[in-house]
Amino acid sequence: QVQLVESGGGLVQAGGSLRLSCAASTNIFSIYAMGWYRQAPGKQRELVAVISNGGSSNYADSVKGRFTISRDNAKNTVYLQMNSLKSEDTAVYYCHCLKDAKNYWGQGTQVTVSS
Repeated sequence: QVQLVESGGGLVQAGGSLRLSCAASTNIFSIYAMGWYRQAPGKQRELVAVISNGGSSNYADSVKGRFTISRDNAKNTVYLQMNSLKSEDTAVYYCHCLKDAKNYWGQGTQVTVSS
């Protein structure tokens, strides 16, 4: 069983920055990939960024060059640094991992970007 707790969301003006954190209840060193997803009102949940335990990462085209995902295995925490935020980034952001063939999700943190 893995619990994921997100924090760091909030209200920010367009062009601003936020850093999201996802604290895991277990050692994440053995978890191959951890990621961030988001879901805007009326839209499907979409992948934002994913990072492997080797440090390689992938991003949605819409956030490339603006968002950076990182992980600190010693702290069992994954981060999402979001810069140059746009109104279309407004969504609930969820942390995710796949461990032992089970999907785990955090409760989500709201990010609202005002234009």
